[in-house]
Formats: sequence, structure tokens, C-alpha cells
Amino acid sequence: MPFFAYKGRNARGELMQGVLEGADSGAVADQLFATGVTPVEISATSRKVASGGAEGGWWARFIEPKITSFDVQLFSRQMYTLLKSGVPIMRGLAGLQESAINRAFGRVLKDLRESLDSGRELSSAMRRHPEVFGSFYLSMVRVGEMTGRLEEVFLRLFEHLEFDRDMRERVKTALRYPSFVVIAMAMAMVVVNVFVIPQFVKVFESFDSELPLMTRILIGSSAFMVRYWPLLAALAAGAFMAFRAWIATPKGRYAWDRHKLRIPIAGKIIHKATMARFARSFALSQRSGVPVVQVLTVVSQTADNAYLAARIEQMRDGVERGESILRTASAANVFTPIVLQMIAVGEESGSLDDLMDEIASMYEREVDYELKTLSSQIEPILIVFLGAMVLVLALGIFLPIWDLGRAAFQK
Repeated sequence: MPFFAYKGRNARGELMQGVLEGADSGAVADQLFATGVTPVEISATSRKVASGGAEGGWWARFIEPKITSFDVQLFSRQMYTLLKSGVPIMRGLAGLQESAINRAFGRVLKDLRESLDSGRELSSAMRRHPEVFGSFYLSMVRVGEMTGRLEEVFLRLFEHLEFDRDMRERVKTALRYPSFVVIAMAMAMVVVNVFVIPQFVKVFESFDSELPLMTRILIGSSAFMVRYWPLLAALAAGAFMAFRAWIATPKGRYAWDRHKLRIPIAGKIIHKATMARFARSFALSQRSGVPVVQVLTVVSQTADNAYLAARIEQMRDGVERGESILRTASAANVFTPIVLQMIAVGEESGSLDDLMDEIASMYEREVDYELKTLSSQIEPILIVFLGAMVLVLALGIFLPIWDLGRAAFQK
């Protein structure tokens, strides 16, 4: 995504400036509004955010580990401990910089110290590194600064990142075995078509008789693959690149994310995991004192699904018009009836943040169950597919040999 240089003023009227990454200037303006900054000027720029110098040369920068979500998660926990213990933030950042294992993250901490030393607020200093601190993270830090509960916000951010990381790891773990089986089957099909079937063709040609239909299909597909494999490889690479370019557009990303929710087995896991993240983020933001409209704006940025993010933004627009959260949630058509009942109770009792936590826990339990049973749900499909492939190969390769043996036996 392109970078935009901005100038704006915070709630105290102080001039803020920096560089943010966004789809367009409107998206950057939304990020600034979400963090309490009123944009004055936004212009496209090719300059990326400085990350504190090129220490060690380009080769050291190339081979060093990248900054991961775990680095940010650990930083959040350390900041909570330091602030709770009464350690000044500048001294705390200095200690974290010296003990940082990841040199890239150490340079980010150094830049945060320098920005704070020049009079910037912590959220403004973090905004200089959008590749490290996301919009939701920046918004929560900004809320902590405004309410004086920064240490509590860092603790909740740590818990949020821990949940998000755990959820993603469990999904990857559950999909590892099915992915390996599918890749192995695809490689086996390529090997059979390129190396095995051509050897049998020489045997079949000596039969001097009409081959069965299945055998002719296998021989034709094998010959096509052997002859035109460069074209097939180019088409596959082109289709992959075209697909990547398509989902990089807002319209393509929206359509693909909506389609992902309809994929059998995997779609419901993606949906429940995203809604669990939404409910947890909503509870975290509202507990920190963020207004509901701003909560929905901020939380929509945590959803890694464009379709569900659009539904959350639809909820925000409804709340801005004066509608209740229950009404907008019903119109979004992404919540189950029991969740809508919990939202209704939470809105009526004034404890929506607690009910959102319960909703998140419920979705998490459902996702956990789905992940535990994912392998057992996919295994029958894989077995049927593998059996069909073996049957086709067996009929195509061994049926002519069996017919020839039977003919010879009858003679």
C-alpha cells in the first residue's frame, strides 16, 4: 500500500506530523481520527517511515530477524510491568532497548525514546512505525494516554495479542496435516503423469488392440502434460499472480473474503475466529473508556476479513444515526441469535463490555472445538479423493493388461 505524509493537530492543539501507510488518503484520515488526531494535510509520498538508521550495513539489515507480533506482545507486557512499578517511561524504554534481542525492534525503541525526548507523545512516536504498531494498537495507547490508564491498556493489549497469536497458531497447526496430504497427492499425480504413464504407453502400443476409455484418457492427459508443461507452468504462475493482484484491490479483497466464509469446514472457523477477535477488541476498547462509535471504527481495523470489517463499519454508521447496537448487529447479519440476545441483555443492563467478553469466550470455545475436530472432518474427504485417484490410475493402467491376460488365457 502507498505511504502518505500527514500533518494534524491532537486534542490539545499540538501539531503532529509523520508518515502512515494506507489504501488512500481517506483511510489514512480514518486512522488519524481513530487516534484522536484531526488531519490538516495529507499528501502521497514515496518516503517510508525511518526506522532509526542503518546500523551494521545493508547485509546485517538483510539477514537480521524481522519484527514479529511476538516482539510487540512481549513489549506490551514489559511496558505494563515497568509502568505499574513506577519506572519512568524514558528509563524503561532505555532498558528495553539495551536488552532487546531483535536488533530491528531495538532500533524502533531507540526511535521511540528520541521522539519522546523531542516532546512527542508515545502514541505519536509509535505512529512513525505503522509496520510494527497497527491502528488498533495506536488507538488503544492513545486512549491510555488520555485516560491516564496506560499501564492497564498495555496489559489488555498483551492479552489481546496473546489471544490473536494463539488463535492463528492453532489454525496453522490444524491445517498442517491436510495441507501436507494435498501437496503430496498433487506431487504424486505429476510424477505419475510425467514418468509412470509414458513407460506404460510403450507396453500398450505393443498390444495392437483398442485400449479402454480410461486408459486413453490417462495417456492423453499424460501426453498433454509432458508436451505442454512449460505452458501449464506459465499459466499456473500467471493465474497465481493475477489472483494476488485481484485480491490486492479493495473490490477483489472484499469478494474473496466474503467467499472464504462460504468454504465448507474452513469458512465457519474463519468466521468464528474473526468474530471472537471483534468481541474481545470491543470489550477491551469500551472498558478503556472509548465512545461506542469510535470503538466500532477502531475494532473494524482489527478484523482481517474485509467483508466482516464492512459489516462492522455498517454497525458504526447505524449507531451514528442513533440506532441501538442490537438493531445494527441484527442488520449486519453476521451474529447468531444467541449472540444477539446477549448483546440485547448487555445493552439494556449497561454491561455490554462484560457480555462482549462472554461472547468472545463462547466463540473461542467453538473455534477450539472446530479446530480439534478439523482433522476428523477433513480426513474422509481426503480418503475419498485419494481412493478415486488410485481407482482411476488402477483402471487406466492395469485394465488393458488384465484384458490382454484374459485374452491370452482364452486362447
